[in-house]
Amino acid sequence: MRADPDEYAEAVLDAVERIPPGRVLSYGDVAELIGEGGPRQVGRVMSHFGGGVPWWRVLRADGSPPSGHEIRALEEYRVEGTPLRPDGRRVDMGRARWDGR
Repeated sequence: MRADPDEYAEAVLDAVERIPPGRVLSYGDVAELIGEGGPRQVGRVMSHFGGGVPWWRVLRADGSPPSGHEIRALEEYRVEGTPLRPDGRRVDMGRARWDGR
């Protein structure tokens, strides 16, 4: 059984909950937004505690969905109208990245 999220994990999860539908942030963007940690730390939080937040809105910097969750993430992107790249398998980060405001 996992321990409850610590202060850092709570900050990550709060940031993810604020990402609007149809918008995304990279793992590094989330770390920058909260002013602490880096992409790996955010990824670790998301892998342990991210099931209750819109996890599909946090992805790799190249627009690739979270590993092992590609099909579900792409379904969510289509429902939310998230801009995708022409290959239809990655998010268009230039158009979909949220500015944090």
